[in-house]
Amino acid sequence: MSNYFENLFGNRVFFIAEIGGNFSDYDTGAKLIDLAMQAGADAVKIQTYKASTLSSRKAMFSSDGMIFTGDVSQYESFEKYQIDDDVQKKLFEYAQSNNVLMFSTPSHYSDCVVLERLNCPIYKIGSDDVTNIPFLKEVASIGKPMILSTGMSTMEEVKEAVEAILSAGNSDICVLHCVTNYPAEYESANLLSIRSMIEVFKPIPIGFSDHSVHDELVLAAVVLGAKVIEKHFTYDKNADGPDHPISLLPQEFKNMIGKVRNIEIALGDGIKRPAKTEATTKKNNRKSIVMTRSLKQGEPITEGSFAVKRPGFGIEPKYASSLVGRILARDIDEDDVLMWDHLKR
Repeated sequence: MSNYFENLFGNRVFFIAEIGGNFSDYDTGAKLIDLAMQAGADAVKIQTYKASTLSSRKAMFSSDGMIFTGDVSQYESFEKYQIDDDVQKKLFEYAQSNNVLMFSTPSHYSDCVVLERLNCPIYKIGSDDVTNIPFLKEVASIGKPMILSTGMSTMEEVKEAVEAILSAGNSDICVLHCVTNYPAEYESANLLSIRSMIEVFKPIPIGFSDHSVHDELVLAAVVLGAKVIEKHFTYDKNADGPDHPISLLPQEFKNMIGKVRNIEIALGDGIKRPAKTEATTKKNNRKSIVMTRSLKQGEPITEGSFAVKRPGFGIEPKYASSLVGRILARDIDEDDVLMWDHLKR
């Protein structure tokens, strides 16, 4: 893991609230930043693009895998929701003045020029640019940490993208598994890819950018080893904007984080051993050697003089066969638990 992301993430899952696509004016953007921080987000992400450098005027969104129905002009949609440079400037200033980590996804190098003027601390690369190798190298050459989403990609394409970033001298990388459907469904989630990517890209941290409308996939991703979670965030799922319907409300986002924190505690350190809280239960519930009749000091233990029963603080059952013929060092009563100090050495 790069030092930057190692320090940023620490030992806890890192949560990014994606608010891009859910606002176009300063007041709404600032409101979303505040709500995201109150819900427990570690960072907020927006989107920086211009329709003129992002999409052909003839490109269309089809309804397959999208939240809307019918064909929609990509250019017109992006033009409608692109954020003015002045609004972005004010939002970055607002975030910085409130110690909020905010960064953005550029879609063209000219967007990076804008973001550099705003001191954007991290560059997020959207899934649509995984195979845009020249752009990846341009962004990497800036020298800022990069987070790469990998929707629509094969493992070989992700490898090529990571190599392009590394070849430009940038090793501060985080890679996110992603399914570019809006919303993403269970059948397409393929969360085991997270485990595969952890093995392939070690020590680069792997996370999950989730476009589903619930938090179940996030919980599973964390169990599989995701170190960072990106999730769309809104104040109103019915508000005007392309991403509101697939976003979590503040309380939903907060609940998701709470569940993940509980999972982190429950995952432990991976060393199989009794929990400290099991000490009393272990004594009560395990089984040991218990006498089925009373014997006097000097008598031998016979096969019929003991059985395996609860509780579990006596001689363990695995030693049963070695007990036959052993001589008692003191008297013992029926139903007493046999201890090693009951036996002559």
